[in-house]
Amino acid sequence: MRGSSDLALQRLARRVGRHLLRRGQLAATAESCTGGWIAKSLTDIPGSSQWFLEGFVTYGNEAKRRSLGVRLAALKQGAVSEAVARAMAQGALRRSGAQVAVAVTGIAGPDGAVPGKPVGTVWIAWAARRGARVRTRAELRHFRGDREAVRRSTVRAAMAGLLTD
Repeated sequence: MRGSSDLALQRLARRVGRHLLRRGQLAATAESCTGGWIAKSLTDIPGSSQWFLEGFVTYGNEAKRRSLGVRLAALKQGAVSEAVARAMAQGALRRSGAQVAVAVTGIAGPDGAVPGKPVGTVWIAWAARRGARVRTRAELRHFRGDREAVRRSTVRAAMAGLLTD
């Protein structure tokens, strides 16, 4: 099963690359629970340097603040929140100079669940430059399975969302 899942992620990453290339856009990633898996999936595609600029792996809150400029007020709402996901995506866009960014923050498990946020809870945010403006959207997702399944599902959803901008 993992082999077919890897092939599916590879096909999706190729689609994302073609989409970004057609639009003349560079992408950046800001990842917490996926630990760089989105950036890895995108850069596994030959020629990705034409459309992928950089990735930030900000697993801890201090890294989110330092590397992406996420404000303490947002982090006080919890690292797994809409506010943090949006701030991560906007920070990746601002710090990298890319035209589009995706950010993920979540609870992959097996530990880390808190009341109202079970294992599998993930916030994904996408930010895109539109001239001088930045448009940001975010989605709350609940994925099932073990740690690997939650992370794999998050990577897939994050990349698929890049196709809608």
